[in-house]
Amino acid sequence: MGAGFVASLGRPGGNASGFTLFEYGFSGKWLELLKEIAPGVKRVAMLRDSDSPAGIGQFAVIQTVAPSFGVELVPLDVHETAEIEPAVEAFARSSNGGLIVAASIIAAVRPEMIVMQAAKHRLPAVYSDPAFAIRGGLICYGPDRIDAYRRAADYVDRILKGEKPADLPVQAPTKYELAINLKTAKALGLDVPPSLLATANEVAE
Repeated sequence: MGAGFVASLGRPGGNASGFTLFEYGFSGKWLELLKEIAPGVKRVAMLRDSDSPAGIGQFAVIQTVAPSFGVELVPLDVHETAEIEPAVEAFARSSNGGLIVAASIIAAVRPEMIVMQAAKHRLPAVYSDPAFAIRGGLICYGPDRIDAYRRAADYVDRILKGEKPADLPVQAPTKYELAINLKTAKALGLDVPPSLLATANEVAE
């Protein structure tokens, strides 16, 4: 809606509808997971693309819940990949830091670089896409993309049978995946709580 594709999520209007791959409300879960796996974190940087409505909305949600977790939240605004390394390095100069990597085009195209920077500066990090876990990301929480594609197929069927996209609400994700990389946790000296492991969809070793 913020990008102007639809008039509202419930009544899109025009000739477009569909499924979003993120929903701002779940962003607070990233901070919850970070504190669960790394309780000593006191400062949390959120790496985001501030030109993206998603980055702004996700940050706002985390900013709202940050006081309840006793952390200082710092935005790391990047507009291109060359800005990632110096931004993370500057934040990591102070101790007790952690990192949240918001959903963005930059994160999607340079996941290895971001994971490498988190490892280099020994920052416990949470990522928005479960696929980061196989690249060495510590803990990843995000929508189940396959489920969204399956649900989209139902919309295609309904539209082909005569329903109008304008009448079909834009739907947010209903299923989320949690992935944990135990090798990365060990390298950071972190003990993964058994309760967290029990809820993980994927555990990379």
